[in-house]
This record gives sequence, structure tokens and C-alpha cells, in this order.
Amino acid sequence: MKKLVYTLILIFTLATSVSTVSAAEAAKNNKAKTEITAEQKAQLARIQNRVEEIRSMDKSDLSRVEKKALRKELRELKSQANAIGSGGVYLSVGAIIIIILLLILIL
Repeated sequence: MKKLVYTLILIFTLATSVSTVSAAEAAKNNKAKTEITAEQKAQLARIQNRVEEIRSMDKSDLSRVEKKALRKELRELKSQANAIGSGGVYLSVGAIIIIILLLILIL
């Protein structure tokens, strides 16, 4: 019985690792295709300057509402920067979590 369980775990692990390798190769191919234009570089520089400006601010004298607005602005800037510089592919974290949970339950 234990041999069967270990064999199934091994097969499941190998099956998920093969798909993550192909996803990683696809990410490399996508990264090579997407290049940032000069306009996008300028936009990223403006975002970075604004973030540095916010970080250097003295936030101790700001009200709660102003601090909340700054946090919201930083989140928006982060999402804009991620949209411009996207090209990353996230590997199958869910599959890794499932494997770990199965191993914990079985062993």
C-alpha cells in the first residue's frame, strides 16, 4: 500500500515539474519579445521619481486621510509600473502547495 502511495506521489511530482519547466521556458521567450520603448522608460522614471518623493516626505504631520491617499497613490503607481514592465510568468505555486500538503498528510 505504501509503495503505491509513494509511486503516485512521485508520478504527480514529476508531472507537475515538467509543466513548470515548460512554463519557465515560455517566460524566457515572452521576455525576449517584449521590449520597453523610450516613452515607457520615461514613464517608469516619472513613477520612480514620484515614489522617491513620497518616501522622502515627512509623514508625521499628515492626517489619516492624507496618509491613506498616499498609500492608495503608491499602490496605483506600483500597478502602473508592473503593467509597463510586465513579462514575468508566475510558476505553479498552487501545485507546489498541493504536493507539500499531500506529503504532510501521507507521511
